[in-house]
Amino acid sequence: MKFETHTLDNGMRVIIAPNDSTDTVTVMAMTTIGSRYESEELNGMAHFLEHTLFHGTKNRKDARTVNGAIDGIGGEINAFTGQNETAYYAKVPKRHFETAFDVISDIFLNPLIPAKKIETERGAIIAEIDMYEDTPPRLVYNMFDKLLFGKHPLGRDILGPKENVNRFQRKEFLNFFNTNYVAANSAICIAGNVSSAKALRLAKKTFKDMRIGDAPVAEPYTHEQNEPRIHVRTNPIDQTHFLLGTIGYEFDHKHEAALEVLSALLGGGMSARMFTEVREKRGLAYYIKTGMDSFRDTGTFYVRAGVTNEKQVDAITIILKELKKVTKTLVKDDELTKAKEYVKGNAALRLDQTDTQAHFIGSQVLLRGTNKGLDAFNRKIDKVTAADVRTVARDLFKTENLNLAVVGPKSDEKELMKLLK
Repeated sequence: MKFETHTLDNGMRVIIAPNDSTDTVTVMAMTTIGSRYESEELNGMAHFLEHTLFHGTKNRKDARTVNGAIDGIGGEINAFTGQNETAYYAKVPKRHFETAFDVISDIFLNPLIPAKKIETERGAIIAEIDMYEDTPPRLVYNMFDKLLFGKHPLGRDILGPKENVNRFQRKEFLNFFNTNYVAANSAICIAGNVSSAKALRLAKKTFKDMRIGDAPVAEPYTHEQNEPRIHVRTNPIDQTHFLLGTIGYEFDHKHEAALEVLSALLGGGMSARMFTEVREKRGLAYYIKTGMDSFRDTGTFYVRAGVTNEKQVDAITIILKELKKVTKTLVKDDELTKAKEYVKGNAALRLDQTDTQAHFIGSQVLLRGTNKGLDAFNRKIDKVTAADVRTVARDLFKTENLNLAVVGPKSDEKELMKLLK
């Protein structure tokens, strides 16, 4: 997958990945403002603002008109807020590219942010917070981040606390928008069946007067942990969900690719070690997976599972055993090759759609500061050796690095801590 990056005079990036083998095109406006850029008082603002931008623009009076412009051509329109970024996108049949571009750029450049609709979305976001509180697999993610990152912005919930959501006023939205949605930290990302020349010409015309200002700077993170940590939330549910993890690596760390391979080896797919040992052999869990996240200055690695309430100790014991095993024994060539192919194949599958392609190219340029695509990623994966995998395991899977977040009806915190030590 190849893409081209252009920088307008004001600093706005235009990123284009043309592909004439698809019948769709996605237009995504992205800015590097997520929850890690917020102060504690403004935690939740980036996500709340994302909701409000759909409620009318200079050219489209309300949310029904904004969304209807895409619905009426059989397209999809949506947005998302993460820790690193916020993005707005429309995916449409290729013949409707200009409509998608016009709607997304209108949202990004000309939102009305009406006070009445802020009140409407306030209730919707409170309901969203409640929904995730009632969704243990999601709740345990938030608990893990808080456990690992503490009071740093990376440890805060993207949605923010209810007290913040209930307090925000329109003037704060306007200030946050005008300060943070600027050309220096934004991009228009276009992926799919479209002419590069046409896309660039339209972007130059539309975004030449994009708001300018200094790109916001996130609070840096320095990890300090001298002993394992546990956070248990009692919840009367029929299954215990937990996330056991460690600190990981930042973007483009020399061992980031090796951690990708290690993650696949342990929990990528239904033939990986964790799935085999915990589910296939013992039937302790329905789902068990590994994952990793990377940021500019840090990262995470984790194993997550949903297990029978009475079997959480057994499951965690087995997981810890597998983590320890990979620090000692070199993985065999055939298993290493399989893990590498899983990583590369899974990446290709994720990038099979123009919406994920648009997000990928935006993330590469805005977050990682690179124009390298999937081929460069694959080459890094191919270079990973068994020794690299063991080095990463030894670096990360230390007792003092372990963090365990648990949601379930009953957990003995002292007993779980003994397992970690």
